[in-house]
Amino acid sequence: MSRACADGQYFEINDDGELTMVPGSLGLRKILTYGQSGTFTFKKGDYPWLARVRVIVQGAGGGPAGANAASGQCVVRPGGAAGGYAESLIEASALGAAETIVVGAGGAAGTGNASGSAGGGSSFGGFAIANGGDGGTAFQNNATSLDAVSGVTGPVANRGQIASGGGAGGGAIRLSATQGLGGAGGDSRLGFGGLARATEGPGTTPRGWGGGAGGPISYGAAENGADGGGGLVVIELYG
Repeated sequence: MSRACADGQYFEINDDGELTMVPGSLGLRKILTYGQSGTFTFKKGDYPWLARVRVIVQGAGGGPAGANAASGQCVVRPGGAAGGYAESLIEASALGAAETIVVGAGGAAGTGNASGSAGGGSSFGGFAIANGGDGGTAFQNNATSLDAVSGVTGPVANRGQIASGGGAGGGAIRLSATQGLGGAGGDSRLGFGGLARATEGPGTTPRGWGGGAGGPISYGAAENGADGGGGLVVIELYG
């Protein structure tokens, strides 16, 4: 009679007498990435071998205000704040049959002299939640004199085994009618804010995920802000 041996680290006999894999013995088997804003659903029943998941959640960044100075005058704008970050390692037994995934949209750029919009929060169920970053303000008025504008406070940490807030948007400085510095966008855990510009022009685009956009400068022409960086949710599936 022939016999076969199985490594007990990876195999076990279940209650029905079947040879099965030991839950969690196979390590990382699949990665799901959600990089488009919206609401999605994760169903653990789609992965019968699932032992646990590690979720990585990045909130979206804010967009700065628009700048539209009168002719011969100057307006500068601070950058938008970056989104927060969260992650958690979750046993499959703790998951519901379906968990809601939310990916925040980047905050919209301000136009004219209107403030920018905040980025949306991102989340995986109630296990990991990251707040979005605030949009840039439009407090400064037309003028030619020296003036500084405060940056935008970054969001606080929300929920997760690891959770952190996002980077603040940088402040802006007007030196004269034709010289100024727009605020840099805040850095996120998974991205970088838009640069601080020193020439007339629109807001600057962030890189990666969740960064705030940099603020525009106007010396008499209408300059829009820029959209903040979008959120991200990554799910690592372990078998």
